[in-house]
Amino acid sequence: EKDFDVQGFARDIHELLVLSSLRNGTKHGYQIALDVETDSNGLFRFKHGTLYPILHRLEGEGLIQEAPARPGDDARRRYYRLSAKGRRRAEQESIHLAVLVAAARDKKLIVGGAS
Repeated sequence: EKDFDVQGFARDIHELLVLSSLRNGTKHGYQIALDVETDSNGLFRFKHGTLYPILHRLEGEGLIQEAPARPGDDARRRYYRLSAKGRRRAEQESIHLAVLVAAARDKKLIVGGAS
């Protein structure tokens, strides 16, 4: 049995959180960070300097794209949106995470919470 890759798991969770945040439309980095914190009830927070490398990696992988600022947006900010590839990845990773959580619950590694 393979050792659990904690860093890889954390990276995947962070990427899924970003991709999931962008499912609702175009956002700038700071809004993504706020939404992740709000949507996770404070469980996940991006520390200073961690979000932008994730955004750059996702952009390099073609999962997100820079989006033009809309009228009324702050033109100094970079805005991001999901690509079709990113939307597919978000869906796949959401399913994968649900399977992992179900398996952890079955083994009594986690209890309670929403199912």
